[in-house]
Amino acid sequence: MELSLVVIFWYGILHAFGPDHLTAIADFSIGKNKRNTLLITSLFAVGHGVSLFLFAKVLETVAISEEILAYGDIISATVIIAMGVYLLFMVGLNRIQLRKHIHEGKEHIHIWFGKSHEHGEDTVANTSSLTLGLLMGAGGVRGMLITLGAVQGGSVDFSLVAAFTIGVMLVFGAFGLVMLYINENFLGSLTNVRRAFMTAGVISLVVGTNILLG
Repeated sequence: MELSLVVIFWYGILHAFGPDHLTAIADFSIGKNKRNTLLITSLFAVGHGVSLFLFAKVLETVAISEEILAYGDIISATVIIAMGVYLLFMVGLNRIQLRKHIHEGKEHIHIWFGKSHEHGEDTVANTSSLTLGLLMGAGGVRGMLITLGAVQGGSVDFSLVAAFTIGVMLVFGAFGLVMLYINENFLGSLTNVRRAFMTAGVISLVVGTNILLG
């Protein structure tokens, strides 16, 4: 059992380096503060682990063809492409805003979409990251089942999924710190913010299209 946990943990680490996952995290993390950046990456990892666990449990008892499983990749790619289109749309219409203010002697930067800043936007982003993690879990279920088949005859239990989720969370958390560094050091002007969102949008389109064509 210990070997199974180690193998699935490392599979979680390798799986997390997928360009679709890192792209999705970048899209949600741009312009966020430390708390929200780390929360978004954690929620994405948890959602991903829960989704894989549920799909794997279903596939233990229900025979599903490879053609149907391939729709998981299509879902992931479609979501990423949609995010890329949305970001580029917001940049093109100049709907990305930035405001600075001093609070308790420290400068704070607020970045948001649209004309007015809504305080509920961070909650929406957190919920969306959890939902996206759930959706994109469908795209990784085949690889997880192959790994489980190699280490434990394809049987799935909570400890294995927990090990996988921890592996994923470590990578996502580290990438979240990279995004946090970018947010704190390079997004101090509206021009840089728009460039960052444009870059994220283009990368999202490229990554999503590559998954669909691959």
